[in-house]
Amino acid sequence: MARSDQPVTDRSPVDLPTLLDRSWQTVQTGSATLDSRTDRVVRADQSRLQQLLENLTRNAVEHGGEDVTVTVGDLDNGFYLEDDGPGIPADEREKVFETGYSTSSEGVGFGLSIVAQVVSAHDWQIEATESDDGGARFEITGVEFAD
Repeated sequence: MARSDQPVTDRSPVDLPTLLDRSWQTVQTGSATLDSRTDRVVRADQSRLQQLLENLTRNAVEHGGEDVTVTVGDLDNGFYLEDDGPGIPADEREKVFETGYSTSSEGVGFGLSIVAQVVSAHDWQIEATESDDGGARFEITGVEFAD
């Protein structure tokens, strides 16, 4: 966490689907399902991008349950990660990125604040919104793609 908000100065091409699979394997996902709809290569700090994907995945499973489906797909200038869980109330969507914010009695509220720090370190933007299924959707934009 200590370096997650430091500016990224060395961006390498990172195969998003491969890193997504690796991140999925490091998180206890139970019987959750991953639906990857991307084949993009992004320019990023690979270890920090992996931390971002792990934290978003962990958040989806913790709040959506072990039978949640997590979908990752492309945006014109980035990518999204969404789930079919209960979602985030509209009036809490900005607060979820604050350090210490948690709706779980067991949570410490660092996961999404670290995601926001990683996004900021890459000079990207993130928005929490609602998926088509009513779950949480995180849109990461301003992403540079590798040729």
